Amino acid sequence: MEFSRVEHAELFVGDAVLSSYFFCHALGFRMVASGGPETGLSGRRSFVLEQGTARLVVTSALDSDGEVAAFVRAHGDGVRDIALGTPDAHAAFSEAVRRGAKAVAEPVTYESNGQRVVKATIAGPGDWVHSFIQRDVPSSSFLPGVYVPVEAGPSGGASLFAAVDHFAFALRPHTLMDTVGFYESVLGFEQTHREDVRTEYSGMSSRVVQSVGGRVCFPLQEPVSGTRRGQLEDFIGAHGGAGVQHIAFLSNDIARAVDALRQHGVSLLDAPKGYYESLEERLGTLSPFEREPLQARNILMDRDSWGALLQVFTRSQHARRTLFFEVIQRHQARGFGGANIQALYAAKEQEAVRAAS
Repeated sequence: MEFSRVEHAELFVGDAVLSSYFFCHALGFRMVASGGPETGLSGRRSFVLEQGTARLVVTSALDSDGEVAAFVRAHGDGVRDIALGTPDAHAAFSEAVRRGAKAVAEPVTYESNGQRVVKATIAGPGDWVHSFIQRDVPSSSFLPGVYVPVEAGPSGGASLFAAVDHFAFALRPHTLMDTVGFYESVLGFEQTHREDVRTEYSGMSSRVVQSVGGRVCFPLQEPVSGTRRGQLEDFIGAHGGAGVQHIAFLSNDIARAVDALRQHGVSLLDAPKGYYESLEERLGTLSPFEREPLQARNILMDRDSWGALLQVFTRSQHARRTLFFEVIQRHQARGFGGANIQALYAAKEQEAVRAAS
């Protein structure tokens, strides 16, 4: 099974207009297409947003029935579909079903003005799905005949991100290895990283699965019981089950991206106390980076066998305090900031304690 990229991610939200405004004006996306009843998209309103090669679709229900409304009632705003690009959607769908996937939607062909896109969908191991998208022309409309181009849609101005780097899932306890098994056996992914985190109060176990070639990447995390409810349990409880906890966007200039996010009113997680004082002791020389600019922006840093990476995390913008975002800049690094996962876990716990006080 061949998956060349994350084709798009579709979020089911309470209000697609407000969500698209946030993504455009706070995160730098631009609106490129829309769909609704007038275009043949029944019972829902959707907007297609792009930045670099990252593509998001925000969709809200126009009535109280159907899968969009049901998802939002259960989970709040969240990621419903992580669609995978493939050269043959029919073959990918048939093979996934043969390997045990549950079919959600048989292959459908969308055609208009000489453009052709094939889409099929399977259920994931939680309340999310994976669509297989085959584009005969890479620059074709999102779904020809159902979505229409928006010539001068809302735009956040200068681009902040180049692509989606990964999607991180929070899973219910004792489901991690079954979820890994789904991606290995059904979609042919490979397990590439392992991380176990313990803090003063709780912990987690994490595995990373990636498509062959590494172009699609999912860190999977389950909580480990501790003396206090941890940040993964908080997410699962507020979200009403497992799901995408954060989307990581790849940046070529994380400092500029952080400055722009702050200007746009996006709140960032503070680094744990003492993080920067021990940074050089942990990593050695920080060259070509300097500690002060990193600390001023709450940017975390780590190294692996291949290079360095820089990361920063937003606070959740949602009432349920669920989905949030990561900005990551890679300098040849292939990992996910093992030491920073510990730091993120501690920072999210600090945030939860502050929110409860």
